[in-house]
Amino acid sequence: MKVAIVGGGLAGLAAAVGLSGRGWQIELFEARRQLGGRAGSFHDPVSGQWVDHCQHVGMACCTNLVDFCRRTGLAADFRRGSLLHFFGPEGGCYRFAASPWLPAPLHLGPSLLRLGYLPRRDRLSIARALWRLARLAIDDAEDAPTVGDWLRSQKQSDVAMERFWSVVLVSALGEELDRASLAHARKVFVDGFMASRHAYQIDIPQTPLSELYGGTLQTWLAASGVTVHLAAAARRVEGDGSRVSAVVLADETRVSVDAAIVAVPWRRVREIFDQALAARLSELATTEQIESAPITGVHLWFDREITPLPHAVLVGRLSQWLFNRGRRAGDEASPAGHYYQVVISASRNLAGRPRQDVIEQIVSELAEIWPAARGARLLHARMVSEQAAVFSVRPGIDRLRPPQQTAIANLALAGDWTRTGWPSTMEGAVRSGYLAAEAIMRASGQPQRLLVPDLPRGWLARLLLRSSGTGDTR
Repeated sequence: MKVAIVGGGLAGLAAAVGLSGRGWQIELFEARRQLGGRAGSFHDPVSGQWVDHCQHVGMACCTNLVDFCRRTGLAADFRRGSLLHFFGPEGGCYRFAASPWLPAPLHLGPSLLRLGYLPRRDRLSIARALWRLARLAIDDAEDAPTVGDWLRSQKQSDVAMERFWSVVLVSALGEELDRASLAHARKVFVDGFMASRHAYQIDIPQTPLSELYGGTLQTWLAASGVTVHLAAAARRVEGDGSRVSAVVLADETRVSVDAAIVAVPWRRVREIFDQALAARLSELATTEQIESAPITGVHLWFDREITPLPHAVLVGRLSQWLFNRGRRAGDEASPAGHYYQVVISASRNLAGRPRQDVIEQIVSELAEIWPAARGARLLHARMVSEQAAVFSVRPGIDRLRPPQQTAIANLALAGDWTRTGWPSTMEGAVRSGYLAAEAIMRASGQPQRLLVPDLPRGWLARLLLRSSGTGDTR
């Protein structure tokens, strides 16, 4: 049987990986000339490098992303870090790592209490609020409080809000505290920091995403019998209202199929179906209400190394995360210099600001922290803002997100914007792809489970923490 996967982003790729080796003839159609979708790269002619639109990071709690990378051979291209470096407003460095002798959910407590840029009373207040959040039963209703509203009800100070809660949640959720769902904020802290000792550790790709997907992964797909069509935009998906029968490409090539997985952005998912199919897909009625949130990546090439740290969290500044992408291997004379990327999530406040002004502010902030940056010469800089980088995790967002299985048995949806229980992340994208593949196999009478369980909770975490209340919804 033939299945068409429309969209070569991470969700579509995960669906292909999930179905491979299970008797399906898989054809994947991607409109662009490279795989990866929003998790992609572009060629920078000045540096001569392939540059990711924005730094993508996973965590150890992203069990399905880890599984996807292990299956396809991408795991070797990720580096896991168990030590985070927080730089306070005064420039001091604070090491953040799990205690070797405390079980979850207490394992990160000592690091929290050592964040000296927070007044002692705020550190204690944050710890109390974290405990209440972990024990909280909250439904993601449209009229539920935002995480900002809830934190103010817990008497969190402006300093705590800016220097702790925003630092963690804006990066994790891609949204501001006063716009973000409390239920999803709770999930970040429970699943990412409290349930398991290793959950907080971060996984960072060491090569451009275009090389991962266009090299290692594309080779794996070919060897696994997946046919990838690049620069092959799908114009519409056809059917008779009860079943999908074909995918029609932009050049009017008609590909007959036995099933289809549509893995395109929520902004264009409705327009891809013909009239007969669209009339049946009531689950798409709410997708137009999903809002987006921007992320900005600022790419900087200096004439020298400004810090050897692989990454850093910058507190109380416009810059949120710094990632050290190094110098191109084996090219010490390269004019590209030492490459760093600064990431700014929920970057609406940059709209209308001159790019040079933003770049100068960021370079100034780096010089306030690292003395080497004060004498470094900026060779080249690029600023890339993705206005629809992620969907906005507003209260009630999960009610707008459709399930992967549609009303049409041989049609499934994939994308981090579908109902996964996760915010807009690589983990959410992979989960959606696996769930879409499960739906297609179930409809064909071959039910199999692809989704990987969450990390096991520590013994004390099992006793003290409520379930996060969000997971896959079959």
